[in-house]
Amino acid sequence: MDDDTDEDYEFSREIVQSYLEQAKSTFADMDQALSAKDLSKLSSLGHFLKGSSATIGVKKVQECCKHIQFLGKLHNMDGQGSVDEDEALKLIAKELKVGKEEYEKANEFLGFFYETDFTDQDAKEPSN
Repeated sequence: MDDDTDEDYEFSREIVQSYLEQAKSTFADMDQALSAKDLSKLSSLGHFLKGSSATIGVKKVQECCKHIQFLGKLHNMDGQGSVDEDEALKLIAKELKVGKEEYEKANEFLGFFYETDFTDQDAKEPSN
C-alpha cells in the first residue's frame, strides 16, 4: 500500500485489523441469521463479507461468502439453477464452517506477517 514504508506497515495493518474485526462480527451475525433461517439476511451478509474479503485478498473466505450469497437467494453455489430452502440452509451451514476456518487461517497468517496478535482486539503495536 502506498502509505506503508518498508519497515512500518501501520496503514495496512490498521486496515487488516479492521477487516478481521468486521469479519468476526459478520460471522457472528451469520450464525444468528442461520439460526433464524433468515436466507435474505444470510445473502446480504455473504455479499458484504465477500467484498471486504476480496479487498484484503482473503480469497477462500471470499469464495465461501459468494456461495452463501447465492444460496441465500436459493441459487446453487455457482449462482446457476436453484435449491430449496432446506438444502440452502444445510449448504450455508457447511460454507459458514469452512469460511470461519479459512478466516482463522488468514488471521494467523496476517498476524505472523504484521507481527501482531490480531486476536487481541486492542493490539495496535507489533509484538516483539
